[in-house]
Order: sequence, then C-alpha cells, then structure tokens
Amino acid sequence: MGRQKYYDTALKQERAVLVGVIRPGERPEETREYLDELAFLVDTAGGKVEHEFTQKMLKPDRATFVGTGKLEEIQAYVKSEEIDMVVFDDELSPSQLRNIERELQVKILDRSNLILDIFAGRAQTAQAKTQVELAQLQYLLPRLTRLWTHLERQKGGIGMRGPGETQIESDRRMILEKISLLKGRLKLIDKQNETQRKNRGQLIRVALVGYTNVGKSTIMNMLSKSEVFAENKLFATLDTTVRKVVIENLPFLLSDTVGFIRKLPHHLVECFKSTLDEVREADILIHVVDVSHAHFEDQINVVNETLKDLGARDKDTIVVFNKIDAYVSPEPDHDEEEPKMLTLEDFKRSWMASNNAPAIFISALHKENLEEFKQLLYDKVVAMHTERYPYDKLLY
Repeated sequence: MGRQKYYDTALKQERAVLVGVIRPGERPEETREYLDELAFLVDTAGGKVEHEFTQKMLKPDRATFVGTGKLEEIQAYVKSEEIDMVVFDDELSPSQLRNIERELQVKILDRSNLILDIFAGRAQTAQAKTQVELAQLQYLLPRLTRLWTHLERQKGGIGMRGPGETQIESDRRMILEKISLLKGRLKLIDKQNETQRKNRGQLIRVALVGYTNVGKSTIMNMLSKSEVFAENKLFATLDTTVRKVVIENLPFLLSDTVGFIRKLPHHLVECFKSTLDEVREADILIHVVDVSHAHFEDQINVVNETLKDLGARDKDTIVVFNKIDAYVSPEPDHDEEEPKMLTLEDFKRSWMASNNAPAIFISALHKENLEEFKQLLYDKVVAMHTERYPYDKLLY
C-alpha cells in the first residue's frame, strides 16, 4: 500500500513590491510616510511587502507611470524574486495599467484597487456591501479592456472585430445596469436610515471621527461598554455603529464611523457619503488623534479637510489625543541620549493642548485619564441638551 500524499491547502501569502513617484517639493519623510502607509494597506489586505521602488519625476509617465529604465529594474526584480504583485501608490489610468501589466506579467494593483479590496473584505451590513460593490464596479468600468487582451483586439484589422468587442460591450452594459440597480438600492437604504435617525428622539448625537487606525472603536467600546470590532489594521470599522450611552444621568447617542485616509479614491468617498451622514448630522464631534504616530499633524489636516468636504468642519469638536502611553518625543534633550516619555502634565502644557482647545489626552487601551474625558464630554452634552431642550425633565 502506497504512502498517502498530503497537500497544503492553506492560502499562500502574496509577496508584493511597492512603487512610488517622488514629485518636486515633496519631502523625503513625506515619501517615506506614503510608502509606509501603502505597506500597511498591503499588510491589512494579507500580503507581504518584499521591496520598494521610488523615482523622482516631475509627473508620472503617461504610458507606464514610471520611466522605462525604472520599469525594467522592477521587471528584473519581479522575475528574479518571483513576486506575485506590484502595487502603485497612485491611481493608474486604464492604459497605464494595461501597459505595465503587459511588461511585468504579474498582478498590478494601485492604491484605489487595494483599498477597495480591503473594504470588500470588511463590509458586514447590506449598506456597506452595496457601497463597496458600487465603488468596485465604477472602478472596473473604464478598465474592462484589459480583461480581454487574450483576444488580441489591439491588433485590429479584418477578422479581429467580432467576439472581443461584443463581449466587452455586453459586459459594459451589464455593469451599467448593475450600477443603476445598486444606486437605487442605496437610495432605499438611505431613506430607511433617515427614518431611523428621525425616530431617535430628543437625544444629542456625538460622532467619533479621525484618521484610520487611531483608536475610535476602542473608545467606542470603552464609553458604550459594547463590543465593536477593534483591531490594529486599517479600516477595521467600515459600518457605522450607533450606541446609546449614559454618563451619570444623561443618555446620548454615540456613533463610530469609517476612518479617513489620504489619497482616498473619489468614487469611494462618493459611495460612502451616506455612511458619513452620521458625521453631518452629529451635534458634537470627537476628533480622535493617534498622538504616537510620527506625522499625526498631517493626519489631523487630512481629517479636517475631509470634514470640510462633508460640510461638518464648524461643528462643536473635542480633540482627543489617544495612545499617550506610546508617544515618544521626536527630539531628545541634549542631556539625554534617548527621547523622553511625556507625562500627562507635560501634554497639558504642550502646543497640542493650546492649539486644539478643548483637547484631552488619554490612553484608551490602558484606560488612562478617562474620567476627565468623560467629564468634558458630559459637560458638552449637558450644555447642548439644556440649550436645545430647556423644558426636558431628563436632567432634573
């Protein structure tokens, strides 16, 4: 009797290389941060980054995004190291995608495609799934031709006009019909959500906003004592979660929203506008900042710009600097070899506190300074509740 064979059915982790273009005036640390974030996106999607390529250019090449020499360098590395995919830090046009794919002969993704893939894996509710599918189809529509290169339509001429073209046309029509159907479904979901929001009664609404992976869901769990999914990955929360929270004698509604990120694809922002209605309709915003991140100031600016686009920049806002336990001063004192950890009092005297009043400094993970945070939030909600519902017996 022969020996039984065993086959490894586990999914092999895909190996990736990253490609970025350094534009004039871009600081080296900016480029580093963009690529670090792209690497984190690849990690979140389940891949492993093996190498990075960058090139200084006035603007990306219209045909191949990077120059011919750089593309040959990438091609040599991809072939010798048996790389599975190449990820570009900016959105590629359909023609760039087709040209690069033809040269490198591996899977090519851009930042938008990667984010869409992560969103597709994270969507739980009907609304989020519909929004992601709509964004994916809108992304796919202009890129349909690349799926049919095996029919060699690019050669043209007699005998080359038939099945490929017909197939693409029928696919395009199917996708357009599906897009129309999904848009209709989203409108229906939006109406249902609007009705839900109207039925919430006389309660102040508070929304958590911030860059992706800053600890919003951890704060949500801590305040509402509910189990909202929290993980050290980008876009761990995709669906808006609303919970009723009571501090002392005062109930209010708290919502956790999808994290913002720079270079977020426009069609994705459009699709998620309805999810972000919770932000637009909130009375108070809690802007959560990961103070341990090396470039948290840039993240604050990205969030503020997104809030401005949503028409929510002027709302009452509490800035919460989270992860103070992991913060390390970027500039060490001359007397000390290593950067020093700041105390809570140091934070309160810092520029962060004076420039972002009202600001609070906490560690949601280690439950540090939470009582002061709750008191600040309570005072804000009470003041707004009293002003809006002066005859409400709830507070007396």
